[in-house]
Amino acid sequence: MEGMRPAFDMALIAHLARTGKKLVDASTGADDLRHRQVIALTLLSQRGAMSQQAFGDALSLDPSNVVGLLNELEDRSLISRRRDPSDRRRHIVELSRAGETELEAAQERLAAVEDQIFRALSTQDRAVLHELLERAVGADPDGRPADSLSDCPPAAGTPRHRAAPSIPGVRE
Repeated sequence: MEGMRPAFDMALIAHLARTGKKLVDASTGADDLRHRQVIALTLLSQRGAMSQQAFGDALSLDPSNVVGLLNELEDRSLISRRRDPSDRRRHIVELSRAGETELEAAQERLAAVEDQIFRALSTQDRAVLHELLERAVGADPDGRPADSLSDCPPAAGTPRHRAAPSIPGVRE
């Protein structure tokens, strides 16, 4: 039919994802953060300290996977976990200085990969692409846009860390 286009967008996105993964893998050393660790640290950087349960809920992780991820990060001193003084059953998770440093290095490495992948796009094109991807990833299943992470307050009594790139699709 005239006016219809073939559905190739997903194939293009998948191709870019494969290319990006290869480039990220090639730029990542054995001690560098893995993808899920970058996402976890970015969440804590954006929202500040939060309960372990809220952390897992925001990342849509099963509680057993949350513990494993936090153990990995804590073993490397990238986060700290402490009991909530108002409810000793809860743990509060917080980004450490070492975590901030590692996250900055990972973001620089990932930015270099993005520069390589998107070198054919102008700065303006990249900004539009980023906005469109955030909107697509952040939409709920019915297509309604999700709230921005920047609107989320940190855990009570904790300061927000420095601004970081947003994490589209992370649940509130």
